[in-house]
Amino acid sequence: MEKQTVAVLFGGQSSEHEVSCVSAVTVIENIDRDKYDVLLVGITKEGSWLLTDSTEQIRSGAWREGKTRAVLSPDAGHHGLLLLKDGKAELRRVDVVFPVLHGLYGEDGTVQGILEMAQIPYVGCGVLASAVSMDKLYTKLIVDTLGIRQARYAAVRREELSDMAAVVSRIEAALSYPVFIKPCNAGSSRGVSKAENRAMLEAGLKEAALHDRKILVEETIVGHEVECAVLGGSDVKASGVGEILAAAEFYDYDAKYNNAESRTVLDPELPSAAVEEIRKDSVAIFKAVDGFGLSRVDFFVTKDTGEVVFNEINTLPGFTAISMYPMLWEHRGISKPQLVEKLIQMAFARKER
Repeated sequence: MEKQTVAVLFGGQSSEHEVSCVSAVTVIENIDRDKYDVLLVGITKEGSWLLTDSTEQIRSGAWREGKTRAVLSPDAGHHGLLLLKDGKAELRRVDVVFPVLHGLYGEDGTVQGILEMAQIPYVGCGVLASAVSMDKLYTKLIVDTLGIRQARYAAVRREELSDMAAVVSRIEAALSYPVFIKPCNAGSSRGVSKAENRAMLEAGLKEAALHDRKILVEETIVGHEVECAVLGGSDVKASGVGEILAAAEFYDYDAKYNNAESRTVLDPELPSAAVEEIRKDSVAIFKAVDGFGLSRVDFFVTKDTGEVVFNEINTLPGFTAISMYPMLWEHRGISKPQLVEKLIQMAFARKER
């Protein structure tokens, strides 16, 4: 049988560029090479799309010195990539794309929109689900309609910070310290801080504004940080629940990827009712945002009452060696190669549908 071609996109222009490269290596090494030819396309932080040859180049970073541009054509007749080198162009047809892109300009619906125009099947959520799930504020507005408990919040626009006193007074009237400040569209906890008082709040707002024009300020929830993986299209399944044991005070970018003391626990000791509620809510939220393929849904379980509180949804979760999404499915008997194959086949099925 003739092999189909999978293009794997990685890197990207977001703050999660390096994590994406690590995730991509895991995905690439678990693609069945007996069934697929694989094209590796890295996107630099500056936005250049470059063809590379191997996972070794991804690991070393040498791919960023590549000389062949790989332009994803929105022309449905091309159905693939335009490879440009030394003034010459070659069209390479692509059967399916696996966008291993975290954060802005990849997980937010932008790349998905190009792929829709090109009529190329792709792994993961579509334009709508990717866009609203990337935006923490609009995710909250959707989850509000489901009656699922989430942290109380206040929304702030960057331009409002010109009158910082008014913004701070509004937040203090709605929420008690300590609070968390988050950019609405930055992934992997970039720009997130915790404020114990007014001075820290003002500093946190300024920091978050460096990452996004919309900012979310939330009440602090004290509890277990847990995650649930979902998989499917019309028939959505939820995995078990995993717990994050952060080495830092909260699970920021450094705690996630640079601190070896951070750990993940599968099947943590939680009330059975909480586990089932998390699994049920994960599927409900995934469906409410029009999710498809995969997502990781994050919650808190309060330490005092065992209450389940929704945190956020990630439509293209990490695939690194320490990432919860593939670990949760491996714990349920789905290996990484099987998981990657399921996701690719779902991409084809959605296109046919």
